[in-house]
Amino acid sequence: MALKQDGYKKRLVDKKLTEYLSLFGAVSVEGPKWCGKTWTSLYQANSVSYIMDPAGNYSNRKRAELNPSLILEGKIPRVIDEWQEVPGIWDAVRFNIDKAPGFGKYILTGSVTPPQESYMHSGAGRIAILRMRPMTLYESGDSDGIVSFASLFSNKRIKPFTADIDLARLIDITIRGGWPQALNLPIEKAGSVSIEYVKALLKNDLFNGVFSKRNPAKLHVLLRSLARNNATTVNEITLTKDIDGEKRKNQSNEDTAVSRNSVSEYIADLKRIFVIEDIPGWDPGIRSKTRIRMSSKIIFADPSLAIAALGIGKQRLFEDLNTFGFMFENLCLRDLAVYSEFHGGSLYHYRDNSNLEVDAIAEMKDGSWGAFEIKLGENQIEAAAQTLIRLKNKMVSNGAREPSCLAVITGGGLGRKRKDGIYVVPINSLKS
Repeated sequence: MALKQDGYKKRLVDKKLTEYLSLFGAVSVEGPKWCGKTWTSLYQANSVSYIMDPAGNYSNRKRAELNPSLILEGKIPRVIDEWQEVPGIWDAVRFNIDKAPGFGKYILTGSVTPPQESYMHSGAGRIAILRMRPMTLYESGDSDGIVSFASLFSNKRIKPFTADIDLARLIDITIRGGWPQALNLPIEKAGSVSIEYVKALLKNDLFNGVFSKRNPAKLHVLLRSLARNNATTVNEITLTKDIDGEKRKNQSNEDTAVSRNSVSEYIADLKRIFVIEDIPGWDPGIRSKTRIRMSSKIIFADPSLAIAALGIGKQRLFEDLNTFGFMFENLCLRDLAVYSEFHGGSLYHYRDNSNLEVDAIAEMKDGSWGAFEIKLGENQIEAAAQTLIRLKNKMVSNGAREPSCLAVITGGGLGRKRKDGIYVVPINSLKS
């Protein structure tokens, strides 16, 4: 009998997990802490081993360190929670599947990607990797789901509709984020989850000893810099200069200055614990004189983390809609990444040397693609539409296939399909 938790809200990744369990011996569900990996895994499991259970003076961990195969015993599917604490578990699972082949035997959950040298085998063909992110607005109940991502790629007509959400509510749910445990908190307190997340990060609690300890002051300044440059193609040189600039403003805190190499190491560690991620540059694979700029955008796993890192609240975001615009873009990119991957695709962004930039490109396995501009206000839609048309014309004239959809994602208001074929979709009406 599945170990379903009371109050569990179904996730899009549930379907993918079911599919992968029917195809592979084990599935590794990875993503940031507190995004719901364990609950999602338990929903389809029949037994569990918590590696970090303190019972018996951490007896589960000690048993796994002594002999990883000891904690594999139990009804399948069996969850092994926070397996990365004893990386040898990975090889034990892989060996068990080789020795006694079968599907859906183990679900590994992890919030840290351990160094590859800590385990011997990649697990290819035996262990599937399933990425999990914080909840989309549809999963958290903040989107009515009038428009599906799939319908956009099918070029379906939509009747004009109004998605009612005021700016105050939109800011509230962005500050709250997509953390399952924040959903039942009073909205004015919901940002506390992300604030505590950042505190734990600065105390090195989230690294769990897998990586070298990080200087909290340096890490804090870097997080603030990443948050200020959220959803942009900021590079390590800029981040290093930004941090050094902070030192000049705060001469008493000399330890905040870091080298470019240190910035690179910190960023790599933040990616390993899924706090930030890259949105890669899109290469349409066409022959063109236009030089594509392939730098990745960096976004936070959830926009609430960027807001918490900056230490700002609702009123400040009201007063600085330019900053909130970047946080809103992060929210939309988070949801688009989930929806794209649910349908087997990947999310990118586009930028070339003619200063043509498009916020998001979703490319499917069959080569079909859609382009998305993200704009908070209604008054920005026309300019966004012209950018999408410019991209379409450039791609087609250089031999690329026609886009399957062009859409402007907004912060509410009128949803519709324009005469030029471009969709206008409020983010609080989008689903997979």
